[in-house]
Amino acid sequence: MSEKMNAAVSYPEDFVATATEAIASRILAKQASGGVFRLSLCGGSTPAPVYRALATWSGIDWERVMLTFGDERTVGPEDPQSNYRMVKENLLDASGIPSTNVLRILGELKPDDAATRCETHLRKLAKIAGESVFVHDLILLGMGDDGHTASLFPGTKALLETERWVVANEVPQLNTQRITFTYPLIAAAKEVLFLVNGAAKHDRAKEVLAGDPAFPASAIRAGRVEWLIGG
Repeated sequence: MSEKMNAAVSYPEDFVATATEAIASRILAKQASGGVFRLSLCGGSTPAPVYRALATWSGIDWERVMLTFGDERTVGPEDPQSNYRMVKENLLDASGIPSTNVLRILGELKPDDAATRCETHLRKLAKIAGESVFVHDLILLGMGDDGHTASLFPGTKALLETERWVVANEVPQLNTQRITFTYPLIAAAKEVLFLVNGAAKHDRAKEVLAGDPAFPASAIRAGRVEWLIGG
């Protein structure tokens, strides 16, 4: 039985500008209160121009931003397919964020080891903060043509995970493994922002928002969920 996603949805004329402003305004608001902003990034081609614009946004104190990654491929940080490499080239280098503020998923390790190391780090930070689950201020997510998000693909084991926060996920349809955040960790976030650009994805986004259980993105929950759909 499907459950319609409770989400705010907008179709901005200028996708990159709107997405960048949405992220930057949240960072600045949190920093105005003296806090550190916890931001999880998504990969793919859609967010790259957003990250480039965000890197030079006026007023952001990058020493008070913590970055995580919602998923990673099983490759090293220099590999062209690495989410980390894309983020480094578009955001990290230009923003000057301290490397100690960036929790990279170590895709060059065995997938299970990479997942465990990331989760262990998050659990330590959550314990220090007195949280039962690590709370992101904002998690950015994309959506594939098959309705996957992060590396939560249709029919994969990670969809059933209820305890772990980060897992290695076998993706038979791509003949590979990925390391991904799970539903429990994503659900603990204050906000989730889907960045979906391209007319070809509009129909799939409507199915996901209607709650079609065939698509993993349909099961995303958080304190607040918002979609920006461009193209």
